[in-house]
Amino acid sequence: MDLSFLKWIEHAGFLFNIGGKNVYVDPYKISGEWPKADVIFVTHTHFDHFSEPDIRKIAAAGTKFVAPKETAGKIQGRDVLAVEPGKRYSIDGIGFETAPAYNISKEFHPKANGWVGYVIDAGGKRVYQAGDTDNVPEMKALDVDLALLPIGGHYTMDIEEAIAATKSIRAKAYAPMHYRALLGKEGAKKAEEKFASSVPNAIILEQAQEPHYSL
Repeated sequence: MDLSFLKWIEHAGFLFNIGGKNVYVDPYKISGEWPKADVIFVTHTHFDHFSEPDIRKIAAAGTKFVAPKETAGKIQGRDVLAVEPGKRYSIDGIGFETAPAYNISKEFHPKANGWVGYVIDAGGKRVYQAGDTDNVPEMKALDVDLALLPIGGHYTMDIEEAIAATKSIRAKAYAPMHYRALLGKEGAKKAEEKFASSVPNAIILEQAQEPHYSL
């Protein structure tokens, strides 16, 4: 699968090039020079997804924002599209859908908050950035080209739960995210190996900048 339009920044942060537009999702721990954003998608308000210092690095005067309603209210003085789960939208000519993102067995991401993952139409490919979520029933309705899934555990799915989620999601390829800083260098390597050996059509993405490991 050609993923030249997609760059993994760090954690759950990505940069899409869609029709010449720079589209970010959950930019976090950005280092070095990155292009100014045309659109920034935010999945929820936690600091590693709604990172105001990182947003300031890439936002321009005309940058547009997409965020769930609870988060959109925190983005002041900007052009913000407030969204809710399970709907279809368009911004700046880019079509996308919102998917529910929440915890089932823990309380970090309550369903009632209306936080989301995004299925973004990226130049003929549908890419699902799941946000911070467990393996939720709504994933069974997804039909995408690439699914980007958190595997770090504690706040989201762990590796075993993410592998189980790939059996629900109809995708051509699956890639893990949101784990290196949580699992550490050795833990991340083991998780990548397990994901790659357990999931048909698994892709282990290369980061565009050096990975950040907390452990």
